[in-house]
Amino acid sequence: MRVLARVEAALLNQTGHLFQWSPVCLAIGIALYFSLRLEPGWHFYGALLGVIAVGAWAVRHWRSVWVSLAIGGMLVAAGFVLAGVRAHSVAEPVLGWRYYGPIEGRVVAIDRSASDALRLTLDQVRLNDVPEDLRPQRVRLSLHGTDVSVSPGQRIMTTGLLSPPQGPVEPGGFDFRRHAWFQGLGAVGYTRVPVLTASAANETGLRITAWRMVISNHVRTKLPGEVGGFAAAVTTGDRSGMGQETLTTLRASNLAHLLAISGLHMGLLTGFVFFACRIALSALPVISLRWPVRKLAAVCALLAAVIYLMLSGGNVATERAFIMASVMLVAVLIDRRAISLRAVAVAALIVLCLRPETLLSPGFKMSFAATTALVAVFGELRDYGPLPGPKWFKPVIGLLLSSAIAGLATAPIGAAHFNSLSHYGLLANMLSVPVMGTVVVPSAVVAALLAPFGLEGVALGVMGLGLEWILTVSDWVSGLDGAQSHVVSPPFHVLPMFALGALWLALWLGSARWIGGVVVLAAFLLWGQGDRPEVLVAESGGLVGVMTDKGRAVSKRKASGFVATVWLENDGDGVDQIQSADRWPQGSDLVQRHLWRGKELIHITGKRAARAFDECAEHQIIISAVSMELPGNCQIFDPQRLSKIGSLALHGNTFRTSRDEIGNRLWSPIEDKDHKFDQ
Repeated sequence: MRVLARVEAALLNQTGHLFQWSPVCLAIGIALYFSLRLEPGWHFYGALLGVIAVGAWAVRHWRSVWVSLAIGGMLVAAGFVLAGVRAHSVAEPVLGWRYYGPIEGRVVAIDRSASDALRLTLDQVRLNDVPEDLRPQRVRLSLHGTDVSVSPGQRIMTTGLLSPPQGPVEPGGFDFRRHAWFQGLGAVGYTRVPVLTASAANETGLRITAWRMVISNHVRTKLPGEVGGFAAAVTTGDRSGMGQETLTTLRASNLAHLLAISGLHMGLLTGFVFFACRIALSALPVISLRWPVRKLAAVCALLAAVIYLMLSGGNVATERAFIMASVMLVAVLIDRRAISLRAVAVAALIVLCLRPETLLSPGFKMSFAATTALVAVFGELRDYGPLPGPKWFKPVIGLLLSSAIAGLATAPIGAAHFNSLSHYGLLANMLSVPVMGTVVVPSAVVAALLAPFGLEGVALGVMGLGLEWILTVSDWVSGLDGAQSHVVSPPFHVLPMFALGALWLALWLGSARWIGGVVVLAAFLLWGQGDRPEVLVAESGGLVGVMTDKGRAVSKRKASGFVATVWLENDGDGVDQIQSADRWPQGSDLVQRHLWRGKELIHITGKRAARAFDECAEHQIIISAVSMELPGNCQIFDPQRLSKIGSLALHGNTFRTSRDEIGNRLWSPIEDKDHKFDQ
């Protein structure tokens, strides 16, 4: 009873501050849905709805501090249901085999792949001899020939290779198949032949996308080169004009967030419009004496945010930023504090209700981590009075604190997802973010206002100077010694521990909040305890990676480059595929061998090598890029078998497959129940 009394007293002390925990509870339910390895049936959702109904009855009739726990349980159940409903609502056909042949479709999006190839997303797809009920509604096609000039709404046709979205490159890794499911992508592939126009651009339903591309092309015409590509990225979200080298330097200097139209851009834009309109309206007595200038400025800023959302393509990051900005502006309209943890909680609730799957994205985690940390820390500092120092120096102190707080809050998340740390990121942001806020964003707004009169050239020129400065800073910082280090991927439970500990530290009132700090510290300690797999096998059978004293060695110098890159990044290893392949013991071009724990790993590539290979002893594990049948007691992992179990990891005496890690889910259904193998 004493324990219950203490819990009740603790909850009473949080009165008025428990709403901030609402998105946390909702997120727990969403996370539970995605952590399952078996798709729940509708009876399970019915039971959860019953729990929600009982909880709602208890909230209405139960007047006690314990009602907050009932609400928390309801939100957890609601998060689970929301995630399940969302997953079922976006269901579209997924290509079930490799397809080579004619491809026709309407261009709905244009971007670039990691290999810098122009990439088209098509809808209204037509494939040869593929029934309509099995035909993907949307596919993504990389152009591995020369770049072509296409526009949204244009119907194109070509001949290419399509395949189902691939699963994780290693068990427990990022599941692109799940990501593609929520994007509506039913197939991905490439073409090496010319792309032809089947019909002229039809902008029905794509008018805004077409406007975006027109604006992007116009900006790049006025500002050629990488500066123009950067300008198009921050104004319209079109990154197709930026090269991979520029993107690499921006990531190494921790300035890649300036490319994504997210909270920073939306905040700078709405903040500039709000204060500019407020100053302009206050200067007009006929308005300032009769109307609430502050609320009128908030309406103008909200309108600017809507326009920016439309022109930027409305991707998930921009939608999230728009919701956060809108919540704060609406708070101004209803005379509430615009910047508060309650406002952040409202924004998070809206985002999670609309797109529950964004909880898994690094953008959601980093955006709300930075915002929550900034609001919480500056809220604490506000209680201690104004910042120290002369008045002219306070903005510098504020910028330094903001960059440091946001960097500390997001660094663990970025390191876990992208396996790198930028050691001079604070310096780069200190030199770049003020220029973004005082030069780039205001110039973009002025250019947009002058564009109807054909006078945007001067404003775009000023914007280009600001972006050129940022690129110069990026090149300089990324070139410094030790600018970037590589980090091993943490075990799966580390990030949830870190998130819950940090949230407890930020949201809980009283001395018990320091429990959160202990949890955060424990998460970092567990990060260092994780072991990487000793052997990794790609789902295609085309690549094997073994851990050696010098780091991971891959079996091929070329091909399967994406898989090799991800493996090495997850190892926290900064070498490239060729350097990693040089670690492998000498072997023939088509047969590679490696001794591992008393067994012989043999990797075979090529049909000729497979036909000539006739070994199959009990101590051998054979991985082949082509189908094989051998008499004997060896274990064979060829494409036919790997297609059922997915990528493979061997660690000690444990065999893990991506299929076993994912289970039977909507985006990855198990068709062959006998997919498991004997170890």
